[in-house]
Amino acid sequence: MKILKNIIVKGQHQKPIVTDVFYKENHQPKKIVVFCHGYKGFKDWGAWNVMAKAFAAAGFFFVKFNFSHNGGTLEQPIDFPDLEAFGNNNYSKELDDLGSVLDWVSSEEKFKNEADVNHIAIIGHSRGGGIVLLKANEDARVKKVITFAGVSDYKSRFPKKDNFVKWKEKGVFYVKNGRTYQEMPHFFQFYEDFVKNEQRLNIQKATHHLKIPHLIIHGDKDTSVKIKEAENLHAWNKTSQFEIIKNADHVFNVSHPWKTEVISKELNEVIGLSIDFLKA
Repeated sequence: MKILKNIIVKGQHQKPIVTDVFYKENHQPKKIVVFCHGYKGFKDWGAWNVMAKAFAAAGFFFVKFNFSHNGGTLEQPIDFPDLEAFGNNNYSKELDDLGSVLDWVSSEEKFKNEADVNHIAIIGHSRGGGIVLLKANEDARVKKVITFAGVSDYKSRFPKKDNFVKWKEKGVFYVKNGRTYQEMPHFFQFYEDFVKNEQRLNIQKATHHLKIPHLIIHGDKDTSVKIKEAENLHAWNKTSQFEIIKNADHVFNVSHPWKTEVISKELNEVIGLSIDFLKA
């Protein structure tokens, strides 16, 4: 298996999009799968590398990347050394970054015998689930879309009432990272960009307009993104396939760091369902 790590993809927002690819090098074009991490996530979180190998072993050209402003750097793509970048991230930048990765994988000369640019699917976890639904609706290159514990709405996630007023006055609010203990900043530009691009960032509208196959996967023990959000997505796109993973939490019962090549039964089920859906 060929694994290329920490490739720099040039994006639209002055920071590199640090990218990995996994594939079996056999000079046969393979269906492309691009994976987007979620909020406070990164491409090397937990068992995502094990998952990438499983997709490659099943015959896909698998791509995963760090959003340009996720807080990682080229030197340290794991965790969040660049909190200034994290604070300046927003949904529009993430959509643009995914577009840049699709441009790159569609045109990269060295992959032309390995990657089938006519078969691109995108997968998003959590907040990344919203990003892939929006991108699938606006980019005809995307032929299938999958959400893992995906969100159905961005607007409701902003601070409410007094907290919102404080955010606007101070220009920043902080969320503590329970694992790294960093105080992670969110600058007020995040909200301003959302308001400016609210139509583009409407997940309900995008999902409703989807004309391509859509697989929704959600754990029934998810406390971070409630299963109601998956039910919303399925209601908005009645042709979608909806799969509930029993006893699965928000990350399908894996964690970070993940030191073994063996994954949870629940994530294994997610991968199996996804591969079947993408091969169909």
